[in-house]
Amino acid sequence: MSEIRAELKYLSSHEWARVEDDGTVTVGITDHAQEELGDVVYVETPEVGSEVNAGAEAGVVESVKAASDIYSPISGEVIAINEALEDAPETVNSSPYDDGWFYKVKPSDVSELDAHMSADEYKAQIEE
Repeated sequence: MSEIRAELKYLSSHEWARVEDDGTVTVGITDHAQEELGDVVYVETPEVGSEVNAGAEAGVVESVKAASDIYSPISGEVIAINEALEDAPETVNSSPYDDGWFYKVKPSDVSELDAHMSADEYKAQIEE
């Protein structure tokens, strides 16, 4: 069974968002998504300093099974990317919520996250 963390917000396209103590938002894909993808072999993240828009494509994750677009859960400036994924994309499989995060955003409007699913709502979606 996939791990679903209560403190995160979820998109129906299987990205998660976590508001950090400093007000930034960290983005990755869910445990369920990495299980469905299989072995992740490549991650393309947005560039630091670029702007992402809520609901728009912000990157790509490729596995041995498929390539999938990554959609941003929030609008804002990308302030960091997980450079470790360049050399070790499989980290997404082993630690999707901790070491396998994709990028961090300085949000332009953190209330955009209110439109996304809670852990219980996401759990209901993946159990359908």
